[in-house]
Amino acid sequence: MPLYEYNGKRPVVGKRSYIFDNAVVIGDVVLGENTYVGPGAVIRGDYGRIEVGTSSTIEDLCVMHARPGQVCRIDDHVTLGHAAIVHTAHVKDWCVIGMGAIVSDFAEVGEWCVIGEGAVVKNKSVIPPGKVAVGIPAKPVADTSDEFKKQWTEFKKLYNNLAEGQYPALLKRL
Repeated sequence: MPLYEYNGKRPVVGKRSYIFDNAVVIGDVVLGENTYVGPGAVIRGDYGRIEVGTSSTIEDLCVMHARPGQVCRIDDHVTLGHAAIVHTAHVKDWCVIGMGAIVSDFAEVGEWCVIGEGAVVKNKSVIPPGKVAVGIPAKPVADTSDEFKKQWTEFKKLYNNLAEGQYPALLKRL
């Protein structure tokens, strides 16, 4: 596994989690159970602490980092889309952070939010629960529908299956 100790701190990885071989997990990092970390992701707990909840997905090329002495946290059932960046922020349960989106220092994204692709949640911003936010800076433009919540709950099971063993069982290095 691509785990690295930093200054005496070692990552803790929950049961049934899968970390792709070329992802990097450094230092003071806690990954919850059934978490998937995709190719090229970097989760850097060198200066600050990184906490990832249960059944969350950190897709390809994502970056998570925290300021010295601070915490960067994503809660349960969160998906960070390809190349998303979360830095010293808090992303709450069932959120989707779109591809290439940025959630910056001390920002908070409420439960069941969707942050659109390429959006920027600026420093100290708060996106209220159940909102779809887009743009630079990210602004709420709609409510997260019950239909979306139902569909996303089903879709999320696909990533949970990847973390639980389906992905490594099917993946063959050539």
